[in-house]
Amino acid sequence: MLKDLFQKKRKYATVPSERTVRTGGTEEGERPKREIPEGLMNKCSKCGTIHFTKELEKSLMVCSSCGHHMRLNARDRIALTVDEGRFFEYDANMISEDPLEFPGYTKKLEQQKANSGLSEAVVTGEGTIGGYPVVLAVMSFDFFSGSMGSVVGEKVTRAIETAMQKKYPLIIFSTSGGARMQEGIISLMQMAKTSAALAKFHEQGGLYISVFTDPTFGGVSASFAMLGDFILAEPGASAGFAGRIVIEQTIRQKLPDNFQTAEFNMKHGQLDMVVHRKDMRSTLTKLLDFHTVKGDVSHGE
Repeated sequence: MLKDLFQKKRKYATVPSERTVRTGGTEEGERPKREIPEGLMNKCSKCGTIHFTKELEKSLMVCSSCGHHMRLNARDRIALTVDEGRFFEYDANMISEDPLEFPGYTKKLEQQKANSGLSEAVVTGEGTIGGYPVVLAVMSFDFFSGSMGSVVGEKVTRAIETAMQKKYPLIIFSTSGGARMQEGIISLMQMAKTSAALAKFHEQGGLYISVFTDPTFGGVSASFAMLGDFILAEPGASAGFAGRIVIEQTIRQKLPDNFQTAEFNMKHGQLDMVVHRKDMRSTLTKLLDFHTVKGDVSHGE
């Protein structure tokens, strides 16, 4: 068919073969090469162990050698979290524009969409976890480093308001490098907007579970990420306001090696639990079960 002429070619990574062509005891020419499809293997960014991607996916993208929790795209995390992967998305067509006409911003937005497969750094919607209906907001570091601009703030705020209206528990998985500089003060305003929405949600008795994933910094950590009734984190997830280098240069002191990790924050009272990815769904289900009144229509029964 005509469309077959324009099919995109698969990319391959070339790996040298261990066999060489020898003549009279000497090597002749280049060694034969074998081609391995790109994406077949994945390297742990912490310990350097090479994994087959399919095996890594079975372990939920957690390194079997060192336990490092690799970053997940928002849609992959949603699929792992909600019952049977069923999810009704909110505001899917809401996208960022260029309010300050920042040089190159529009082009970068298009590049981020193409690279991540997302329209923004957060995906919001509703589904069920352990049979309990919830409103979810899941951030993705692979879109503009999870930075919070006007659309991220608006989508998170609308998710909070929907949870308030439906009287559903709210769960937010955060990951971010901070506020989006290309939107200036508009991005910083989202800190106050999301925090104010959560204050109203809290006044009405809503349950909010915040989950830190690696990394969570800047305006996100200084606003909605730290306002949960329960604050969980994946093992090794780094979280804080400013980064290690900035703090060390400011206080002129060397910080501990594990500074700002989930375990460090847990020890210093900043978190309620550090939860392995394989246990996250069951942990969320237990929290939802504990805080849900059986037979309450507002919780989906």
